[in-house]
Amino acid sequence: MSAPAAKPASALAGRLAKLGVFNDSDLLLHMPLRYEDETRVTRIADAPPGEPVQVEGEVEHSEIVFRPRRTLVARLRDDSGTLTLRFLNFYPAQQKLLTPGARLRAFGEVRTGFWGDEMIHPRLQATAAEQPLPQALTPVYPTTAGLAQSALRKLVARALERAGARGDLGDLLPEDIRAHARLPGWERSLRFLHQPPPEARLDSLEDRSHPAWRRIKFDELLVQQLSLRRAWEERRQHGAPVLLPRGHLCSGLLAGLPFALTGAQRRAVDEIARELALPYPMQRLLQGDVGSGKTVVAALAMLQAAENGHQAALMAPTEILAEQHYRKLADWLAPLGIEVAWLSGSQKKRERETMRAKLASGEALLAVGTHALIEDDVALHRLGLAVVDEQHRFGVRQRLALREKTIGGLPHMLMMSATPIPRTLAMSYLADLDVSTLDELPPGRTPIVTKLVADTRRDQVVARVRDACQEGRQAYWVCPLIEESESLQLQTAVDTCEHLRAELPELKVGLVHGRLKPAEKAAVMDAFVRNELQLLVATTVIEVGVDVPNASLMVIEHAERFGLAQLHQLRGRVGRGAAASSCVLLYATPLSQNGRERLKVIYEHSDGFEIARRDLQLRGPGEFVGARQSGVPLLRYADLEADVDLLELARQAADEMLRHHPRQAEALQARWYAGRSAYLKA
Repeated sequence: MSAPAAKPASALAGRLAKLGVFNDSDLLLHMPLRYEDETRVTRIADAPPGEPVQVEGEVEHSEIVFRPRRTLVARLRDDSGTLTLRFLNFYPAQQKLLTPGARLRAFGEVRTGFWGDEMIHPRLQATAAEQPLPQALTPVYPTTAGLAQSALRKLVARALERAGARGDLGDLLPEDIRAHARLPGWERSLRFLHQPPPEARLDSLEDRSHPAWRRIKFDELLVQQLSLRRAWEERRQHGAPVLLPRGHLCSGLLAGLPFALTGAQRRAVDEIARELALPYPMQRLLQGDVGSGKTVVAALAMLQAAENGHQAALMAPTEILAEQHYRKLADWLAPLGIEVAWLSGSQKKRERETMRAKLASGEALLAVGTHALIEDDVALHRLGLAVVDEQHRFGVRQRLALREKTIGGLPHMLMMSATPIPRTLAMSYLADLDVSTLDELPPGRTPIVTKLVADTRRDQVVARVRDACQEGRQAYWVCPLIEESESLQLQTAVDTCEHLRAELPELKVGLVHGRLKPAEKAAVMDAFVRNELQLLVATTVIEVGVDVPNASLMVIEHAERFGLAQLHQLRGRVGRGAAASSCVLLYATPLSQNGRERLKVIYEHSDGFEIARRDLQLRGPGEFVGARQSGVPLLRYADLEADVDLLELARQAADEMLRHHPRQAEALQARWYAGRSAYLKA
């Protein structure tokens, strides 16, 4: 779509840019938050309390009073009665409007005050007798400081006029798709939402169930699906190494494991093995609840690369998690004679150079590490498979940096997440990924009992920890998340550890946090694994990857400060052995409504998929999948819970448009993301 006829002044352009508005297309898609009905005037005597109404009358009296603070008070009269207008903050222009004898329209909520009915801070408009009323409901738009609603309304109205004159409001949706989805036309929907007629039902406009709103939401979902489908198709144009399932290393690993794979693991292994054998890059998400066994699935995929003489690298976001993966893989693969290279930022220079040399020469086929894997001096010329664990913690740039390590073509990519993605979210934000789901836990995992305990009963919790440890079990005590300051969080962990050592002198208490040197961290974790420490005080560094079957109790202090996914991840550190396990969520009182809702979800549910679904409702999709750092177009209007039917229709329509109407598909994307082409390369 073409740019606006005249460029707005730079100050206005800056304010519009804050709203994501750069041209006429953006103005037309800057939809109202709600509407006000200024198409009718209500008599003062008939104005219902608590509802926004418009009244009209003559200013009878106006004064500034000082009780208890400086306030502008006026009295408005019509033929049915009087109404007080009260302004706690006011400008000279408002004072001028409220000159006795002036005729005004006032819009606001009528409340019952000490001196009778009143409006606080109504919107005022000077009017002549018999001045015609507006012919449409008044839209209220999202705005920013320095940009008045009246100015924004004029800008949108002019953009509508210009777009209509240029013929830019034509329907880009093929008629058969529009009819199948039972949607109104584009221009009609847009004009209706920006300028609704007086008879329009406010409830269906404000809950966005009106057919015009459904059309906007459908197009938004369709454009997101189109951009993701394009990314998926574009990826298939690249070459990738063909990694055939030769079997000798994979069968050797399976034979040596002390457990059998679950049905879900076998299914995921087969899906990945088939895609690794294709000549274009796999891009697959392996998702599964805490403890569902993702590491062994990744290990088999990495071995399939090694069987073909290609390298595979696994990158994890924290040193503790990366080291857990490294130890597990090294342990499993040593009997097969395969060395796993280890790379981390804290390694000694000589050890790091040795590992780098083995990877550069191709002598080491498998590598595990942190961000250190993607540094410029690390060469992985024969990289056939890149595995990224907890992929939502890495930005797009970091994930791509690992993929770009190879020379010629692209490696296959396997991303892993222990935060299950709700189905609607996967359909929307991850439509360019194939997804394998581990939806069953290995046998022998014991259910975890979750308890909510107010911090006023902390002494009882400490006693519970003592009893569990004296029975031969071990426990975690997780310190609160303090977002403002890592050093404050560290100090809290240190203080908590000292208090617990004083309260539990008979127990050996260890402390682990992100500021410890890796060797110190490893020593504490090893001592805990060997049961030389009974209680481990920790920050969230133990959130993922820590596996101690003898630990049967976890206490999470200030649980209300944690996200749902994080609480579920932490809880999954216990219940890994045969003993009955429990997780105590200590919360501070009083608890906010939101805090109560979130802790209730964790208390009532142990299924990570249900927790993820509820988390999506509470947090919204952008925060949930890290979409803000993924390049995927965020949804502004569609709601993944309420509009799942539209999402299904948009998925079908995207396929049909790319096959039969590619030019219209391109024009539709330009309409929504004109000037923001980065979204189209999601």
